[in-house]
Amino acid sequence: MKDIKVLGSGCTKCSKTAEQLQKVAKELGVEANVTKQMDPQVIMHYGVMSTPAVVINEQVVHSGSIPHKEQIQAWLSD
Repeated sequence: MKDIKVLGSGCTKCSKTAEQLQKVAKELGVEANVTKQMDPQVIMHYGVMSTPAVVINEQVVHSGSIPHKEQIQAWLSD
């Protein structure tokens, strides 16, 4: 199972990122636990300066925009 965190303030982009991650994981049949982290201290812990950011299994893989479907597919197939 992949542990996925979406870091951000709870803005629309952050919500869309979380929705897209869940949708693609379901399409690929990948078990994923997608959570949203809005605590500024948690976000700073990962060294993220622009949101939304995506953390998969404790590794920051993306920040600053809503990721493209192809990017998400690549992350989830690893």
